[in-house]
Amino acid sequence: MNSSRLPLLESVFCAVNVGAIVLDQQRRIALWNAWMIKHSGLAHEQVLGQDFFAVCPELRGGRVDAAIQYALYNNFPSLLSQTLNKAPFPLYVRDERIQQAVEVTPLEVDGAPRHCLIQVTDVSIAVTREKLLREQAMVLRSQTFADGLTGIANRRHFDVAMEKEHRRAKRGGTPLSLLMIDIDHFKAYNDHYGHQKGDQCLIQVAAALADMLKRPCDLMARYGGEEFAMILPETDVDQALLMAESIRARAQELAIPHERTTDPSQQVTVSIGIATQKSDAPVDIDALIGAADRALYQAKRNGRNLIASMLPA
Repeated sequence: MNSSRLPLLESVFCAVNVGAIVLDQQRRIALWNAWMIKHSGLAHEQVLGQDFFAVCPELRGGRVDAAIQYALYNNFPSLLSQTLNKAPFPLYVRDERIQQAVEVTPLEVDGAPRHCLIQVTDVSIAVTREKLLREQAMVLRSQTFADGLTGIANRRHFDVAMEKEHRRAKRGGTPLSLLMIDIDHFKAYNDHYGHQKGDQCLIQVAAALADMLKRPCDLMARYGGEEFAMILPETDVDQALLMAESIRARAQELAIPHERTTDPSQQVTVSIGIATQKSDAPVDIDALIGAADRALYQAKRNGRNLIASMLPA
């Protein structure tokens, strides 16, 4: 190579907006560009001619060390995984460690012993953007599956969860219970106290009942209006009845005044319908929901603030 071109090439290496390090056969540093100086805080005179692992001891024995060996002795290039090697070099911007993409490439230099080029790219912005997109996707997903008023699962979430738990119950031969829960005389409450108080009532009841769920597989959802649904996997009829009674009592314990109810307590109450798919008698989802709905209306007809259970046909 024409020696007059060497200063030009060195200027190019120093001008590019990536870290560039060249190592000789003995792993001594032959080039350390301006980007590396800026982000490592180490000047040319501190690193040129030095053993690379004396300058960067924390990289010894790791993935970068292996990549350098592959390049120098096997003529094999390497691109380090960003998942496993997020920030291997001690490089910083305003005291924050840079997220890096690292590539190690063998170099043949006019018949001289093989060198290798290490390129370090700052991917912090891309990583931050990806993290932000993931967070936004999670927020969007939570909004898509959450009821806007109460914050619990919405009807769409219920449908997805019901499909999943129904399949799981059939596959595993386990019982599956569904509770349909309705606030008694809610229209009268809304008309008497106003929509704002009505919304507060829904929020309060939803939060209290959702707080009763102890297992990750259980789900409380707003099914529509003042009606809620609770999916209880691996729960038989007797267990579902116990849960329903706890829910009915918890709603009454909230002691939300309701002057337009027929309940002697003059408080907000709930009625509950239960349907259970037995482990040995699977039914389709519509049959299970239909049975829970019929049980709910039976509880309403029998006087409200009650529980009724019905087997799906």
